Amino acid sequence: MLNTEKRNPKTMHIDKMTTMEMLQVINEENMNAVKAVEAELSHIAEAIEAIAASMENGGRLFYIGAGTSGRLGVVDAAECPPTFGVPKGLVNGIIAGGLPCMANASENEEDIEESGVKDILNAKIKTGDVLVGVSAAGGAAYVLGAMKIARELGCVTVSLTCNAGSPIDAFADIKICANTGAEVITGSTRMKAGTAQKLVLNMLSTCAMIKTGKVYENLMINLSPTNIKLKSRVIRIVMEILSCDSEKAEQLLNENEWNIRKTVEANKA
Repeated sequence: MLNTEKRNPKTMHIDKMTTMEMLQVINEENMNAVKAVEAELSHIAEAIEAIAASMENGGRLFYIGAGTSGRLGVVDAAECPPTFGVPKGLVNGIIAGGLPCMANASENEEDIEESGVKDILNAKIKTGDVLVGVSAAGGAAYVLGAMKIARELGCVTVSLTCNAGSPIDAFADIKICANTGAEVITGSTRMKAGTAQKLVLNMLSTCAMIKTGKVYENLMINLSPTNIKLKSRVIRIVMEILSCDSEKAEQLLNENEWNIRKTVEANKA
């Protein structure tokens, strides 16, 4: 039996626990998700190096998954343009069943291998791109089909699973397995497994962006001021880098089309 499908002995009687007891055991298991990711840092680093190298040579990053795994990939991809100022299409999330499945679960979609192939072809994935197949159990036919065709097209393929020796590993150049074990609620991989996957996806995109120059020190140098909160953040970033007050920072930003990088390059001694 897959580790993610086993019963967790710590929660056999969770239905009889107090609210605080439930919270304590869930929190303890969440900590185990972090430990599972820590055990895979060397493989995560390998994937990051591949993603950064791809981007530096005009390649793109794709995540593909079904259900929770697919949703997590779409979320991470969607957050890259506003955070790092990169164009839409550099980081892409593909979910089985399409965007309607972001809000409405359609669990049967993960069983259709041909759909995974079709979605990869429709995305026009090419040699030099990187595809991360995200699947907690590691056996979703949809992801399997995607990994197969992506490899044939010359992509670097990465598997992100929570069970060692999963079927999609056979089509992965780099294998990341965060072994989170039995869930608090048996088989509910939206919990620990999903937490671990989210942590890894954050690492993949964030570190790749850092390595390709999208971050200055620990500041979002390419941030776009698309709302009031972000406009204030842009001003604070310029204040921090140029050691000036907010009025001066806003003046310099106005002179440089509210582009942090241009502002800094034009004014940093």
